[in-house]
Amino acid sequence: MQNFLKINDNDKVVVALNPIPAGETVTVEVQGQMKDITALEEIPAGHKMAICDIPAGGEVIKYGYRIGNAKEDIRAGAWIHTHNIKTALGDLLEYTYEPVHMEEKRSGDVTFPGFKRPDGKVGVRNEIWIIPTVGCVNNVATAIAKQANAWLQSQADKETVEEVIAFPHPYGCSQMGDDQEHTRKILADLINHPNAGGVLVLGLGCENSNIDVLKPYIGDYDENRVKFVVAQECEDEIAESLEVIKGLVDYAAGFKREPVSVSKLVIGMKCGGSDGLSGITANPLVGRFSDKLISKGGTTILTEVPEMFGAETILMNRCADRELFDKTVDLINDFKNYFKSHNQTIYENPSPGNKKGGISTLEDKSLGCTQKSGSAPVKGVLQYGETVKTPGLNLLSAPGNDLVAATALAAAGAHIVLFTTGRGTPFASPVPTVKISTNSNLANKKSNWIDFNAGVLVEDKSMEEETEALFDYVVAVASGKKVCSEAAGFHDMAIFKQGVTL
Repeated sequence: MQNFLKINDNDKVVVALNPIPAGETVTVEVQGQMKDITALEEIPAGHKMAICDIPAGGEVIKYGYRIGNAKEDIRAGAWIHTHNIKTALGDLLEYTYEPVHMEEKRSGDVTFPGFKRPDGKVGVRNEIWIIPTVGCVNNVATAIAKQANAWLQSQADKETVEEVIAFPHPYGCSQMGDDQEHTRKILADLINHPNAGGVLVLGLGCENSNIDVLKPYIGDYDENRVKFVVAQECEDEIAESLEVIKGLVDYAAGFKREPVSVSKLVIGMKCGGSDGLSGITANPLVGRFSDKLISKGGTTILTEVPEMFGAETILMNRCADRELFDKTVDLINDFKNYFKSHNQTIYENPSPGNKKGGISTLEDKSLGCTQKSGSAPVKGVLQYGETVKTPGLNLLSAPGNDLVAATALAAAGAHIVLFTTGRGTPFASPVPTVKISTNSNLANKKSNWIDFNAGVLVEDKSMEEETEALFDYVVAVASGKKVCSEAAGFHDMAIFKQGVTL
C-alpha cells in the first residue's frame, strides 16, 4: 500500500496515508508527468505535502479546488499546514446560479422490517419518549424513565416496545425571540417523530413553553400516542407519569415490525472530529451511500452550514431549480450574518482537533465535509426546525456543533444519523447515530464507539464494496440492530441557542 494519495489530477498536494519520513521520495504525477518528490520534513499521517513549488500568495489545490493561499514560498516536498497556508475566503459573496446537469439514477427497491404508523410515517424504533417542556423537570423526566424501564423489563408481552427514553434539555423558559421559537419547534418535531411509538410530554406549568402553548406547534396528534402531564397540577408527578406511560406502552405494543420500502428512510449526515482522511474515506463513502439510497427513492439530509463555507457553490450549482439555489444562498449568507451580528469571525474554523488531524483551512474542511452529499441534485432546503417534505438530497440550516446538528437532523425527520469522525466521540442523538471512522486506528482503538470502519478504503477495500457494506449496515440498523451508543444507553439532544437568556 502506498503511503500517500493524490485526490484529484489537478491537485498540488498529496495526503499522507501514513507518516512520510523526511528524505523519503515518492513518485507522483505532476502536470501529466511522473516525478520523484522528496519529503523535506516529516509529513504526519493525514497531512499534506506539496508536489510542486507554490509561490507566496499562490493557490493550494486539493480535491481539485483551492483550499487557501500560500503565506510564503512553498517548495515541492514541504509540509503544508497552518504555518504556511491561510484561508482565501471573504465574507458575504455574490453567487451566480450555474446549474450542472445531473442524471438522476434509479435502482431496485429493498425492504426492511419497520413500524408503520397510522399517519403514514414509518419508524425504525418503537420507543416511548419523555419530552420535558422545560429544564426544570429534567430530573423528574430522568427518574420516570428509570422506573418505567425497570417495570418494562418485567412485561414479556410488551417486547416490541424497546425502551423508555427521557430527553432532558435546559430550555423552554427565560428565552426570547428565535430561541423560544426554536425550542418549541424542536420539541414539537420530536413529539411527532415516528421512532417514538408513544410520547409523554412533561410540563412544569408556569414555563413560557408550557403545554398549552406547545400544542399548536405539535398540530393534530393521536391522543392514544401523545399524553401530557403538568407537574404543578399533580400530587405526585412521578407516580402519575408512570401510570400514563403504562398506557402508552400498551398502545405502542400493538405495533409490530413489517416489511417497509427503504424509500421511506430518511438519513441524516454529519461529521465531527474530522481529520485528513475524512474527505478521502468516510465522507465520500457516505456520499456514495446517499446516492444509492436516493436512487431507491429515499431521502438524505446534509447540515452544518458553517462547514459548507468554501464549498457552497458546489451545492448551489446542484440545486434542482433557481428557487432552491436562492434558498441555498440565503442558507449560507444567513449563517454568515449570524456570525457577524455577534462580532465573530466567519472563518473561525477548523478546530484544534481538526488541525492536529491534518485539516488546515475552512476550505480544506468544507470540501471534505461536502463529500457526504454525494452527486445527487439538491431537492430541498430546510430552515432550522423544519421537517423534510421532499425525497432526495436536502440541505438543513444548523450549526456545526455535533449535538445541536445531530438533534436538528432528528427533528427534521431523520430516522438514523450517519456521523463520520477521524478523532472519535461517544455522543448520541435522539435517533440511532452510526459512528463511521475515517481510519482503522480509531476503529480498532475505540470499538465501543465506532460502528463502521471506512479506513479500509485506503487499505484493501474498494469504494463499491464498502458502499454496499454500509448500505447493508444501515438497513440492519433500521431493522433493529443497536449501534454502539444505543447499546451504551446514550441518548442526547441539544437545541440551538442564539440569543438572550432572561
